[in-house]
Amino acid sequence: MNKIGLIIIREYLTRVRKKSFIIMSLIGPILFGMIFVVQFWLVSRDSEEKYVEVIDESGYFKNKFEGTGAISFTFPDDNLENAKNDLKTNESYGLLYIPQLDLDNPQGVTFFAEKNPSIEVQSSLEWFIKNEIESIKLKNSGIDKEQLDKIKTQVSLNVINITDKGEKEGDVTVALVVGYIAAFLIYFFIFLYGVQTLRGVIEEKTSRIVEIIISSVKPFQLMMGKIIGIGAVGLTQFIIWAVFTLVIYQGALTFYNIDISKTKQMEISQNVQAATGDTTEMPEIFEKINTINFPILIGAFLFYFVGGFLFYGALFAAVGSAVDNDSDAQQFQLPITLPLIMSIMLLSAIIRDPHGSLAFWSSIIPFTSPVVMMMRIPFDPPVWQIILSVICMIGGFIFTTWLAGRIYRVGILMHGAKVNYKILAKWFMMRN
Repeated sequence: MNKIGLIIIREYLTRVRKKSFIIMSLIGPILFGMIFVVQFWLVSRDSEEKYVEVIDESGYFKNKFEGTGAISFTFPDDNLENAKNDLKTNESYGLLYIPQLDLDNPQGVTFFAEKNPSIEVQSSLEWFIKNEIESIKLKNSGIDKEQLDKIKTQVSLNVINITDKGEKEGDVTVALVVGYIAAFLIYFFIFLYGVQTLRGVIEEKTSRIVEIIISSVKPFQLMMGKIIGIGAVGLTQFIIWAVFTLVIYQGALTFYNIDISKTKQMEISQNVQAATGDTTEMPEIFEKINTINFPILIGAFLFYFVGGFLFYGALFAAVGSAVDNDSDAQQFQLPITLPLIMSIMLLSAIIRDPHGSLAFWSSIIPFTSPVVMMMRIPFDPPVWQIILSVICMIGGFIFTTWLAGRIYRVGILMHGAKVNYKILAKWFMMRN
């Protein structure tokens, strides 16, 4: 056990002292933090007002267009050709031309501009025209639009989870976002540091350093030390990223004086509002985040981060011991990475039914449970399912370690041999 500890320390210190690790540990949080800050800044800043000229030959829209703060309208007393020619010299964003219209089939509305308009402007203009045509048609039918608007009703569904400890407020949207982010992070780090384990074994094998190391330690001890050491590096970098990202994020928000609670909606919500006329503000997402059980979420994340890496890291180490270069490793990586890729593909189905049979079994099977269970945790799965998943994860790690160890003890000393699945099976069956 002492020898494994020495190997863990060696692997850990060798990697954390590299310039690439230090640089990525510092740059990563800056990139992640600024992505969120820039996003909120773009949403919260005042956009430049755009001037749109309107030529209305139908007569339905004269002085009916109202400015929104982002768009202002003018009605030039000119014909279409002259107005189009003036676009190159005036400051107008574009020219909206409305011909004579058949209200039952309005066709021919055209927007002239030097460049394509933004989706926000296009959606706003379409909504203005649609809304006014509907008002005219309602008036012609003898229906009061104001009364019709009063009839329209929006319903916001409150979610209350009934548990053994009582009732607890829940929110599906927040659970979905938090679960997906946690699942993707698990997938990303398992894949990233699993491949590092594979390449680390190949480097030592090709440089023949491993022959010197094995003279004093057993191959299994070397494999375990390498897996745990690289896993500790990954966990260290993740913690650094999490802490620095939060600090940079909060600091940048304070520096730019951005108040998230006053940010009404993201750009996509503005487009939807312009298209539908819905002026309801988005839910206060940041308040509903408190409905997530973060102690369980963080504990589960750390366990599946470590457990998932140990599970897959042993397999990556076995592959690395069997080959001499990265190109030869490609044929053996696919069977290992396929379950990881499949677990990401399953998330869309898990979202639709986080408590169904597919979600249950894929969160129990160790090949997919690190990613899928992290998607389910925010949806409060039964405790017994979490415990069963943890037990299967531990059992899966022990099994893959034993399986990889039998291949590793032979493959680590093999050089120049073309390895296939038949040879791997032969190494696995060899006696000590």
